[in-house]
Amino acid sequence: MSSFENGWALTLIVFLPLAGAAAVLAIPKAQEEAQKWTALLFAGVSFVLSVIVAFQFDYGDAAATQFGTRSDLTWIGIINSNYTIGIDGISLPLLVLSGFMTVLAIIYSWNHWPEPHNPKIFSALILVLATGMNGTFVALDLILFFVFFEVVLLPMYFMIGIWGDRNKIKVPVIGLETEMRLYASIKFFLFTLFGSAFMLLGFLTIYFQSGLRTFNMQELAAGGVAEAELGNLAVWVFAALFLGFAVKVPMFPFHTWLPDAHTAAPTVGSVLLAAILLKLGTYAFVRIAIPILPEQAQNWAPVIGILAVIGIIYASLACLAQTDMKRLIAFSSVGHMGFVMLGIATLTDIGINAAIIGMVAHGVITGLLFFVAGSMSHRYHTREMARLGGNQKLMPMMGGILAFTAMASLGLPGLAGFWGEFLALLAAFNPMDGLSTGLFRTLMVIGAIGTVLAAGYLLWMLQRVNFGEPSEEWADHDLHDVDKYEMAAWVPLVVATLAIGVFPRIIFGATSDAVTAMVKSVFGG
Repeated sequence: MSSFENGWALTLIVFLPLAGAAAVLAIPKAQEEAQKWTALLFAGVSFVLSVIVAFQFDYGDAAATQFGTRSDLTWIGIINSNYTIGIDGISLPLLVLSGFMTVLAIIYSWNHWPEPHNPKIFSALILVLATGMNGTFVALDLILFFVFFEVVLLPMYFMIGIWGDRNKIKVPVIGLETEMRLYASIKFFLFTLFGSAFMLLGFLTIYFQSGLRTFNMQELAAGGVAEAELGNLAVWVFAALFLGFAVKVPMFPFHTWLPDAHTAAPTVGSVLLAAILLKLGTYAFVRIAIPILPEQAQNWAPVIGILAVIGIIYASLACLAQTDMKRLIAFSSVGHMGFVMLGIATLTDIGINAAIIGMVAHGVITGLLFFVAGSMSHRYHTREMARLGGNQKLMPMMGGILAFTAMASLGLPGLAGFWGEFLALLAAFNPMDGLSTGLFRTLMVIGAIGTVLAAGYLLWMLQRVNFGEPSEEWADHDLHDVDKYEMAAWVPLVVATLAIGVFPRIIFGATSDAVTAMVKSVFGG
């Protein structure tokens, strides 16, 4: 038990995948089975440890930091940046989700490696990505957070740039012709790097101007002392953090990199990008921006709420205009993240709880949607919905899983997607005291319209892909239904979607007290 109390458990969860990447790279290229099993072993042990931590977690004291290191464990002494990690009820579900999705991604990849065929490097990149994702959710020091936040950038850049879509496109504005993978990977890298530069600038301003000379998140948030010391600079610091986090979410109008990245990425890249990487930005708002700069959070809340709702409506309309199945799912993520940000913008315990369960539900549901879309693309060699009609007859099991997941994505009660959207709209009806009730109730109504549009585009996708008679184009094709690797990766996601939908306390049991305590300590009352 001592290893759980002094930070060793979380350290292993974070760095075992990195050790696994090194081990995979040490195995000769010809030994593919050994590479696969090694990747699965290290990712699996990391995930199992996160599950053990979840069982050992004290849910009666979910607001407290648990399993953490001492705050004085020096890392970069010259700037007083320490190796400070820990989890509470807010970060626990996301840490477990990260390990869960990494394991499923490796299982799916077992017999679905993208071209060019190189399981060794691809597995190593998945594991490095896992270290960055896990580390972001446990870091309690701003510099440590920034390092993990940025670690995910390079693996995803290479996944898209090397294994992405090789179709030719014309680059907007300049008109040059290039491969989709090259355009999307560079756009992803530049957008996220742009946001990260502002985020780092905000962190450094907090360090130098707050007078505390610490990067410890808990010390900076205590009593609003950092914000008070920043004075008139606080609004600019929040603006910098907003840019850094909003690009990662991504929020409208910083979202344009996402549809291109998803469309170009290999299946596993799209799954991990949707399931975990998009959550890093929303989590950062809850963990850093709101506790450290609460007054600015109140001032910016209407702006965040308005942009969130614009994103919901814009994404829904964009989905209705898509012909590419994967691109439709990508735009839907912008809308779902809009509901998450609307919940956060209310600055209430209901809204932030809605945001967290929305993050987890989106990770599970949209991750599964991208898995299915990738497998269909692999079989049909197209993502054009107009050519995929009659899929239910050709591959009934895959069609059934697609229908189930689409229903979950549109927020059908009893499935995981319902709770985040419903509670975000409920929270918008009665936002935090001091915020404009009229504005947020208007946003609630517009957001509710977005749920109707979401049902429209998802049912439209199902109608075009699953229903009708198959085209003669596929008459001579051997279209096999779901294989054992796909089943092993998808069934846990189906079960999780049902379990969270029927019994949301799986998530709220961890988050509720932690969120309530955070809101009370930051805003009083």
